[in-house]
Amino acid sequence: MEHNIYQIIWFILWGVLWAVYFMLDGFDLGLGTLMPFVTKTDLERRLVYNAMGPVWDGNEVWLITAGGATFAAFPKTYAVMFSGFYSALLLILFALIVRGVSFEFRNKEDSPLWRATWDFCLFIGSFIPALLFGVAFANIFKGIPIDQNGVFHGNIFTLLNPYGLLGGIMFVTMFLVHGALWLAAKTEGDLSRRAGEIARKIWAAEFLAVVAFFVTSGFVTDLWLNYLKAPILLIVPFLALLGLLLIMAFAAKASWWKAWFASCLTVLSSVAFGIIGLFPRLLPSNIDPAATLTIYNSSSSLLTLKVMTVVALIFVPLVIAYQTWAYKLFSFKITPAIIASEEEAY
Repeated sequence: MEHNIYQIIWFILWGVLWAVYFMLDGFDLGLGTLMPFVTKTDLERRLVYNAMGPVWDGNEVWLITAGGATFAAFPKTYAVMFSGFYSALLLILFALIVRGVSFEFRNKEDSPLWRATWDFCLFIGSFIPALLFGVAFANIFKGIPIDQNGVFHGNIFTLLNPYGLLGGIMFVTMFLVHGALWLAAKTEGDLSRRAGEIARKIWAAEFLAVVAFFVTSGFVTDLWLNYLKAPILLIVPFLALLGLLLIMAFAAKASWWKAWFASCLTVLSSVAFGIIGLFPRLLPSNIDPAATLTIYNSSSSLLTLKVMTVVALIFVPLVIAYQTWAYKLFSFKITPAIIASEEEAY
């Protein structure tokens, strides 16, 4: 019984870590994807880099933590997930590496070709993870072809099914709006206005994608069963839709920070919708229900979960405190004058 309690606790923490990662790094990924379409000059591109430069690497700490938590709390799930999704996760890893390098290398040379190359790397390194994370999680919600030995019967093209691609589109559109709102709030003048206009335009696609994903999930998956069993949980998809409506309401008034926080609500709730619908499963099998990995048949020992809980109680608040301080420290608007005065500006 005690073991079950800790398994449930770590399922909740596992879901929270992934949801927070997508909320925080989501605007970075969206902004990197959006940069070629929202900027007109090299100065504006530098503004985009500096709008996310101080916080992007801190945001990715949550990805490392989510992956580490999966490995430590649910090692069998980790093994099957990272072997079954090997190609997709390798592409994500390479993309994130290229993206990280682009921040450091872009301003090492004044050559337009050099900078354009790293700008393209930022775009690719942002778009691919946004798309493939959505594809991967949609396939987890749908169920993947694994047998009782944990062997994945498919390849990366197996994941590119209509529902998986819908999940990818939902993530991309959510992150694009998330990033555009961040840029509108962090900059001034034409760039801020342009970012706001793009956010309003992409919002319609985001709204359709999120609604389509929720509706399609009722036909392709059994995610809604947990909500029918406990109707109080319906507040989660409701909050996602409320966040969407608030985005447009605040964006119409150019209240960019309020719109961005509404977008945070949408991202968190949309991810939570799928994770709550999974419980207590982690990796459903769509070829053999007996092969489904749950929090009960794939978790670590009780002692391991207890030790991890103590570690989490100590270090997660420290990470939250540090990131809160970092966001507050760099909460000012990014202007050309700041870039000109800062030697370490991107």
